[in-house]
Parts: sequence; C-alpha cells; structure tokens
Amino acid sequence: MNRLADLRAALSEDAIPIANLVQAAYAPWAALIGRPPLPMTVDYGEALKNHRFDLLEINGEVVALIETTPSGNRLLIVNVAVSPAHQGKGLGVRLLKHAEGLAVEAGLVGVRLYTNQRFEKNIRLYAALGYRVDREEALNGGIAIHMSKDLTSAD
Repeated sequence: MNRLADLRAALSEDAIPIANLVQAAYAPWAALIGRPPLPMTVDYGEALKNHRFDLLEINGEVVALIETTPSGNRLLIVNVAVSPAHQGKGLGVRLLKHAEGLAVEAGLVGVRLYTNQRFEKNIRLYAALGYRVDREEALNGGIAIHMSKDLTSAD
C-alpha cells in the first residue's frame, strides 16, 4: 500500500493540513498522558520555516509526515505522524527510512529522535528498526526516551 502514497516536500500552504494531521494522529496519546503531546502545541506555519517536512499523500490528502532538522552530526526526527485511518500500513516506517536516507545523503552519522516513555508501541517499533535507547530525561511532567540509530557502514 505504500506505493499508493506519493512523497513530496511540504510547502508553506501545508501548515493547516499538517496541523490537522498532527491533531488527529496524536489524539490517542493525549488521552494516554493526560495532556497534548508537544507536536499538538506547535505552530506549523513557523515550524515549516525552520524544519524540513516531507509528506505522504493519497489522492491529494496528506496522510503522513516526517519533520526533520540537522542536529550536530545526526538528523533529528522531530515528528512522525500518520493519519489514524492509515496507521499500520507501513507509512511511518517508510518515512523513517526516508529520513535515514536524508541523513546519509547529508553525510551525517545517523538519526535521532525522542518520544514519551508511555508511547510503548512507538518505542518497540523504533527498537525493531534498529534504534537504541541513549538516555531518559524528565520532560513536561513525563519521561522522554532519547533514541538513535547509527548509519555508518560499521553498524
């Protein structure tokens, strides 16, 4: 089903569709932790000026996104969001692999991300894709799990 989704770079006019997708994708997590996760609080008009967003579209509808920015010698994956109607179809994995490719193209040694400790399903997915836990940090009343994946030939 991945092949039905077209990948493209986001444009400034995508801020509202991005915000709507993030709200829908993170709503279940907000219920789990009792507050909106950080991505639900972002001004995506501003974020689009500072970060790279790559979107997956199906029939012109934005159904998944990945937000990235360089961070030292790694690419930071700021946000991965998939529409609830399209979860479980490999779109998030496709976007994570896309980000890894961007990191390699940029000559970076790997990628990193962080997620809420209570998002256990996501942590298991990242681990299955080769990400390792680097550290835990108290953040916004919860625990952030920092993870990374090396992309050098030795790994």
